[in-house]
Amino acid sequence: MRNKLIAAFACTTALVSTGAASAADLGARYTKAPAYMESMFNWTGFYVGGHIGGAWTNERWSNTANTTPFGDLAPGEGFRQRGAGIMGGAQIGYNWQANNYVFGMEGTLSGLDNHGSGRNTTFGLGLDDVFSWRANVLATVVGRAGFAVQNNLFYIKGGYAGVNNRLSVSDTVPNPSTGSGGQTHWANGWTVGAGWEYGITRNWIVGLEYNYAAFASQTYQLGGTSGNYSFDAKPRDIQWAVVRASYKFDAPVIARY
Repeated sequence: MRNKLIAAFACTTALVSTGAASAADLGARYTKAPAYMESMFNWTGFYVGGHIGGAWTNERWSNTANTTPFGDLAPGEGFRQRGAGIMGGAQIGYNWQANNYVFGMEGTLSGLDNHGSGRNTTFGLGLDDVFSWRANVLATVVGRAGFAVQNNLFYIKGGYAGVNNRLSVSDTVPNPSTGSGGQTHWANGWTVGAGWEYGITRNWIVGLEYNYAAFASQTYQLGGTSGNYSFDAKPRDIQWAVVRASYKFDAPVIARY
């Protein structure tokens, strides 16, 4: 009986040892590798690009002095006119990203074709002075602040704006005299805007943007050699909406898991 008990104990010990060895041979439990996650777009870096769209200008001019023999408007009289046209240009800037917040500086230079003309009908003849104006170059230097959601950036901007503006007058109908003259000035002002951009690749960015700018008045001497025909004139405000495309340099990849 004693021998049978010893044999049974030995058999049980052997089975337990064999099971433990088999379990050890199985190793660590299999764990599925984490799924690959697309890298989050990094907005930090320099960029250059171009934009195209439309612009709208409200032009206003008011006579302040009239000593010309052909001038019909009395001091304080003037006109206001609205003109629209295509605009396009280039932008250059730098963005810095901290978590989801993006800050940056940007400069733009655009050409635009906003212009108009009108006859002075003060005396109801419609044959007097013909005024013409044109706003053809627009520049901005702004700061930007935005919030990034993966490849999307929603931002606001604000800063300096300047525009090249020309005002001229011509009278070819003797009433009693004829004459002409014009001047071009650079008008300074401010601008605000908002936009959306999307990173389609690591380096290429597209977007949409709207801006508003207002400017200070300038004094224009339009009498030429015929005398002094002075106007306070300005592009009272300019609005523009554009489509943008930019190339961003040296964008590092930040992986998300």
